[in-house]
Amino acid sequence: MKKSFDRYFYKTFFRLFAVVALQSLIVFSVNLADSIMLGSYSETAMSGVSLANQIQFLLQCLVNGVSNGLVVIASQYWGKQQTEPIRKVYAAALWAGVLISGTLAAAVLIAPTAVLGILSNEAAIVEAGAEYIRIMGWTYLIFAVSNLLIALMRSVESVKIGFITSLLALVVNISLNYLLIFGKAGIPEMGAVGAAWATFAARVVELIAVAVYVFFMDKKVRLKLADALRPEKDYVRDFVKAGLPLIGSGGSWGVAMSVQTAIIGRLGAAAIGANAIAAPVFQVVAVLYGSSGTASSVLIGKTVGEDDIPRVKRYTKKLQIMYLIIGVLSAGLLLALKSSILGLYSVTEETRALAAAFINILAVTVIGSAYEAPCLVGIVSGGGDTRFVLFNDLIFMWGLVLPLSFLSAFVFHWPIPVTFFILKADQIAKCFVAVVKVNRFRWIRRLTR
Repeated sequence: MKKSFDRYFYKTFFRLFAVVALQSLIVFSVNLADSIMLGSYSETAMSGVSLANQIQFLLQCLVNGVSNGLVVIASQYWGKQQTEPIRKVYAAALWAGVLISGTLAAAVLIAPTAVLGILSNEAAIVEAGAEYIRIMGWTYLIFAVSNLLIALMRSVESVKIGFITSLLALVVNISLNYLLIFGKAGIPEMGAVGAAWATFAARVVELIAVAVYVFFMDKKVRLKLADALRPEKDYVRDFVKAGLPLIGSGGSWGVAMSVQTAIIGRLGAAAIGANAIAAPVFQVVAVLYGSSGTASSVLIGKTVGEDDIPRVKRYTKKLQIMYLIIGVLSAGLLLALKSSILGLYSVTEETRALAAAFINILAVTVIGSAYEAPCLVGIVSGGGDTRFVLFNDLIFMWGLVLPLSFLSAFVFHWPIPVTFFILKADQIAKCFVAVVKVNRFRWIRRLTR
């Protein structure tokens, strides 16, 4: 059936964008709730959990890479209205997610102090984070399975279930945080350990809810447990070819963020505390451009699957305008929320001043992030060219940003905000690459059989 371009485009994009943004906001709010509630309990506990959440962030980057690989391929099959291959691609993605999350979980459960010691040399903060991550490590596999089920539904434009289950997880997490961190209703005061148990319970509830929907209520994919447990060689090969670069990109980005945290973690307790405040706030605001990338990937992938290349090109032009608008709005939101967010934390004046400087810097760089990230991860990868993002990230992050920030921090001893700006400068530089790459349209590739 011929679709009215403007009506279909705006309706589909904003429906996907709004629901994915709300779901992602809730997911990040689970970690933000831990940070804020622990910030009023103890700055050391807050900073320790912030370190532990860097490992969680690495897991999220890797799992998002697997999820993006699933969505890129499955959305093209969805454009062709073929659901059996979608189930087979999901099986390959599931096993990749299980392998990655299981490996990371083993590392943090066997040697939590050693892992977090890479990120900071503040012994008290590392120990507080180790208490938290000893419990959180058990949630990694649960997190991976839940997110891949949600990604499967997203690839066929069923996005509401992700929002509902994430909202349920947030309610469980905040409620138990209050009881377990501060010791209410006769429960012993547990601090960071209580926050970990609250998040563990929230992840379990989320998995149960999404599994019930996918296996018993969904009418599009009709996934069965046997489908998920039997990956086929041909589809594993397809997933590896298209998905591995996205996993590599996600992993590279996650490790790079951990290296950034390690650099900041050696600039003193105030810098660690300031980053613990600024990072979760930025992650919440970054939901806007991240969600626009996810919505674009589904929309572009489905349209490529429908083999309507002229429409792909029209969509690409409109999407770039939206990205710039989202970037400006994100910057304004960061600046508007800055004072309110800082007021939630009981920290030293030095930490508060650094956190304010960090947020000001992020308000500038987020405009670049909001354009280049969805252009490359949403349009280019969604259109079938999944390798470019990996190579681009390796060059900018590992070839430029990290070496320069290392020199700034430990050789030239420049002010901490200068080092922080250098750590984020690639988000501006990548825009020049993105505008050329996207508008040459050489990224359109069919990944279906």
